Amino acid sequence: MKTYHSLRQTLVVAALLLASTVSLGQDGVSKTNIVLGQSLPLTGPGSPLAKPFHQGAKMYFDRVNAAGGIHGRQIELVTLDDEGYAATAAANTQKLLAQGVFSLFGFYGSPQVTTVYPLIKNTEAILFAPMAAADEFRGPLYPNIYSLRPGYSEEAAAVTKHAETLGARKFFILYAGDSESQAALDSASRVITSLGGNLLGKDTLGSAGLAATVDKVLAAKPESVLLISDSIAAAPAVRALRAKGFRGAIYGFSNTGESLLAEQLGPAGSGVVVVRAVPKSDGARVAVVRELQEDAAAAKLGKPNVYMLEGYIAARVYTEALRRAGKDLTRAKLKKAVEGLDEVIIGGFRVHFTEDRVASRLVELSVIDSQGRVRE
Repeated sequence: MKTYHSLRQTLVVAALLLASTVSLGQDGVSKTNIVLGQSLPLTGPGSPLAKPFHQGAKMYFDRVNAAGGIHGRQIELVTLDDEGYAATAAANTQKLLAQGVFSLFGFYGSPQVTTVYPLIKNTEAILFAPMAAADEFRGPLYPNIYSLRPGYSEEAAAVTKHAETLGARKFFILYAGDSESQAALDSASRVITSLGGNLLGKDTLGSAGLAATVDKVLAAKPESVLLISDSIAAAPAVRALRAKGFRGAIYGFSNTGESLLAEQLGPAGSGVVVVRAVPKSDGARVAVVRELQEDAAAAKLGKPNVYMLEGYIAARVYTEALRRAGKDLTRAKLKKAVEGLDEVIIGGFRVHFTEDRVASRLVELSVIDSQGRVRE
């Protein structure tokens, strides 16, 4: 009889352990951990943007974990390198979902996000704060995507309106061949013309050698040039345009990176205007920026840039949603908590998720001054 009761107790304990394991495998939540999955280019194209985003997010999650986590659980961010390739991002996502992550967080690249989305389309898993600004992610076709930043249409509108104040509405667009720049090109072309700008032409950076490309730009006689590329491709283009006498307005989208471009150009970048979708990363007015600066200094990561700040803010907003979702955490409760972040100020950053699942509509323009510093 004792043997029977002992066996039954053993089976009950085993069943409970299995149930716990299955629960973790299904939704990434255990008594001690919440597991998030991330795929982005830590190496290869896009890594100058994606790596600091990852570092910023990890820093904030580490801060939360050091303080005891959320409802007693530690936040674990499992990150895989996709080297900027959509197919690799999809394979990574399959691995992460098979491991049972609770949600996806901070992916990079609009084509990558488009490729991986079918893997979560018919589930309750969400992709939070992708570094992907293609406009369609903010519409009804992607209900499981919750974005921190506005889309490229808002960036293009800010550039076009600023150029109008200068009387410089004749545009030429130079864009890089990377996937994110390609995604931004359609929005820029559409919005510039819809707002009354005159798009004289567009060309790929490096398509026929930079000198020949710049000659083509100058032959069109634009008043403004919009660069859609990372800072590595944008900096030589700025130098070449100025060297050949172009004195009109030069703009960069947010994927150019204001501080990264300023570092590469120095005083040669004087007058270049760059879009950003977060507060200034070297300012002191916003609480979340000050916290990042403290954490980055403690981690010896150097001076934060806008991408590190974007990751840090994304992690902070996500953590607030976890806190509001409560101790009995499910994916459905997380979605409800995210959507409930309506007119909330988090570390001085305004969050408003009720429209198109976008936390912020912040689009600001910074200018590089004659000292090579970024100014508002």
